[in-house]
Amino acid sequence: MMILAVMMVMTISANAMSYNAAKNEALFLSDKMAYELNLTAAQYEAVYEINLDYLMSLNGHGDVFGNWWDRRNADLRYVLNSWQFDKYVALSHFYRPVAWKSGSWTFAVYSHYNRGHFYNDRPTVFVTYKGGNNHRDVRFYADRKVTKPAVHHAPAPAPHHPKAPVKVDKRHGITNHTLANNTPRHGHSNAGHFGRR
Repeated sequence: MMILAVMMVMTISANAMSYNAAKNEALFLSDKMAYELNLTAAQYEAVYEINLDYLMSLNGHGDVFGNWWDRRNADLRYVLNSWQFDKYVALSHFYRPVAWKSGSWTFAVYSHYNRGHFYNDRPTVFVTYKGGNNHRDVRFYADRKVTKPAVHHAPAPAPHHPKAPVKVDKRHGITNHTLANNTPRHGHSNAGHFGRR
């Protein structure tokens, strides 16, 4: 019985994401959220912390949409304004960013963005924040002052829907939109991103 318990603990801990992996995945996800949701610098910092806490809390399939996912959504509701939160929920690669498939983690954001491509510098807390705010009082982000953009501000169009040239078939009056599979993303390529600072 003792051996079985030890084996179960080893299996669970083997499924947990390492701090460095969680940190890098939280950075990539938060950078894309900052771009698409037009986050302020203060929001970007908080979103990074919330994403890191969520990823560090995952130990296997059962955690993906469990209590820590609910806590992530509750914390983000405090940090984002209404239009940002509505857009966040509508974009499944942000709202449901992680899946557990064939014994490993997969991240939906990579189906929309190129690896190594960043729009922003790292948040200042990237180096200092080690996680744990989601284990504090549930009002941690409710009580935290985070500068938000004006509610009436219209968000920029999502970059994963690039404008394609419009072709008109003059014989039939049909408009045909074609998207290239490997359309370059806006912003900057940051291949050495993790080595800075």
